[in-house]
Parts: sequence; structure tokens; C-alpha cells
Amino acid sequence: MISTRVGYTGGTTQDPTYYSLGDHTETIQIDFDPSVVSYRDLLEVFWSSHDATQKPWSKQYKAAVYYNSDEQRKLAIETRDMLEAKIDKKVYTEIVPEETFYLAEAYHQKYYLQNVPLFDREYRQIYPLDTDFINSTAVARVNGYVAGYGSIERLQEDIDLLGLTDVGKEELQEIVYSSEQSR
Repeated sequence: MISTRVGYTGGTTQDPTYYSLGDHTETIQIDFDPSVVSYRDLLEVFWSSHDATQKPWSKQYKAAVYYNSDEQRKLAIETRDMLEAKIDKKVYTEIVPEETFYLAEAYHQKYYLQNVPLFDREYRQIYPLDTDFINSTAVARVNGYVAGYGSIERLQEDIDLLGLTDVGKEELQEIVYSSEQSR
């Protein structure tokens, strides 16, 4: 994963915002290097990260895969069908073509990281512009670690590449270690 952004897609409202969403769905956009992680691998994480058997109760919060190629569509359908067969239940997650993606407001970006003042402060010094902060690979990875994704072993591989101070590194290690202990 190179970077992530949260935003809105799938609707007709021009320039939606959180308080004026119209008919859009809240989404995440992921930039990834297919030589490092495959689209199929991303789909496996996606399918295991939500209850695909839950009917959407609103368009804003529906689960969907937005594909941008025939190959991505094929893989999304294939992995959805495999999940349905495995759990023997109907999957309601939609698979639809990618549409215009509207970036969500800055306060929605990297939500978990922003709730750790030390990390937010350190990265805002490195990336004073919101666009740089939002598009940073390091910020996206730390946000994932803080959210409970990633292992202490993987963190040890990444830690010196994340741009954190020694205090920041120690704090992140404690968070990831605690997260692993509670699983």
C-alpha cells in the first residue's frame, strides 16, 4: 500500500461534503504497487474486514468494491463468489465501476493517527500541507498501525522508514504491542 484517502463516490451530487453528501457513499481510495501486493490480496483484506452479508441500511454506508478495469471486476466477482460459497450466505457488498472520487475533508483523513496527538504533531511538521499529509505513505502506514492493523514484526521492518522521532517510535511500538496482546 502506497497511500490511502477517504472520500465520497457513486453519486450525482457535485462536490459532496460530509454534511452535504447527497447520494454518495463514503469510501476509501487505495494506491498500491501490484508488484508488492496484488489486487487479490487487497480484496482478501477487504472481504475479511466487513460483514458482507449485512444489507446496507443507507447508500452513505453501503459496502462496495469500485473497480477500474475488467480484470479488477473479474477478481472482485470471483472472490465475492468464493466467500458466498464458503459461508453459504448471500453477500450484499456491491461490485460497481469506479466513479468520480471526491476527497473528504482533511479532518476525516488518517482519523486514527489524528487521535494520537504526538503522531499528528510530528507528521504535521513534516507535512504541513494537507495534500502531502494525506498522500504520505508513512502517515497511511502509521494510521493503519494505530487502527490495529499490522504486527510488531512488520513494524520492526518499517519503523526506521516512518520518519518518527525516537519518542514517536517508542509510542508506536507500545500501541502495536498492546494491540497484538488484546487480539
